[in-house]
Amino acid sequence: MSGVSIDLANLVGLGGSTLMVIAFIYSNVAKVLNFLLFNLLNLVGSIMLIASLAVHFNLASMALEVVWAVIAVFGLAKAWMGRKSA
Repeated sequence: MSGVSIDLANLVGLGGSTLMVIAFIYSNVAKVLNFLLFNLLNLVGSIMLIASLAVHFNLASMALEVVWAVIAVFGLAKAWMGRKSA
C-alpha cells in the first residue's frame, strides 16, 4: 500500500473497526442478543473510529460514525432502562 502509514491513529481506527465487526458477527450468531454488550461494542468502536478520523479526516466516514455512536448511545440507554425495569 503506497502512501498509507501505520501510525497510532490508523491502529486506533483498525481497533474500532474490529470491535464493530465483532458486534456484527455477534448479532448474527447469538441465540439471545445482549443489547448492552452489542451497543457498547458499537459505541466504543465508533468512538475509536471518530478519534482516528480526527487525524485522517473524511467527511462521509465521520458523519457515519457520529450517527453510529448516537444510535449506540440510544440503544445502550434503552437496554439499560429495560434492564432496570426487569
